[in-house]
Amino acid sequence: MEQHIAHSGAWALAILMIVGISWFLYHYLAPKTWREWASAGVVQAFIIALYAEMYGFPLTIYLLSRFFGLDRGDLNASLWSTLLGIGEAGMMISMLLGYALVLLGVGIFFQGWRQVHRARQQEGLVTDGLYRLVRHPQYTGLFIALFGEGVVHWPTLFSVGLFPVIVFAYVMLARREEQHVLEEFGDEYRAYQQRVPMFVPRREQWREFVSSSSLNSDD
Repeated sequence: MEQHIAHSGAWALAILMIVGISWFLYHYLAPKTWREWASAGVVQAFIIALYAEMYGFPLTIYLLSRFFGLDRGDLNASLWSTLLGIGEAGMMISMLLGYALVLLGVGIFFQGWRQVHRARQQEGLVTDGLYRLVRHPQYTGLFIALFGEGVVHWPTLFSVGLFPVIVFAYVMLARREEQHVLEEFGDEYRAYQQRVPMFVPRREQWREFVSSSSLNSDD
């Protein structure tokens, strides 16, 4: 593009973010089966596409301005800033809202990981803490964090398009995992399935769910 767009061209930062977040992803999701690797691979593609556009080349803005007549007079690398026409202020608002969701999602993810890791050491079924409210809090946290970063904070054609694919992949993975848990715990887990939602807490339980996501919580 002939016009310079702010917040682009920082490829070193893009690579740093991709490598750092990818390490976090594979370290804590720890994929083992091909289904887990496939699901993690979709998230990896999401991360690469997101940060390559956020700090590298704003492909989404380029395509929209080139083929869909987006106003080229006031472009910003942030899609929300450009679409709403409010420049840096729009980017700041979307950044604050997005980061709030990212922090919430990461907190839920870590707390869920810590609880299930403890249960595996004890070779038991975890049904307390966050697992009293949803059966897969780690995946719920992942969905919230990715939505906050790739849709609210910095939407791109790829991040918005890949988000529902990620949700679908992890829904399928969760169902597969539950089949194995049913084989191990039988009626105990079947009763747990009937009383606890899969990913989304009941409306009256959201406040408890958010407060239980704190890493300082011992529930």
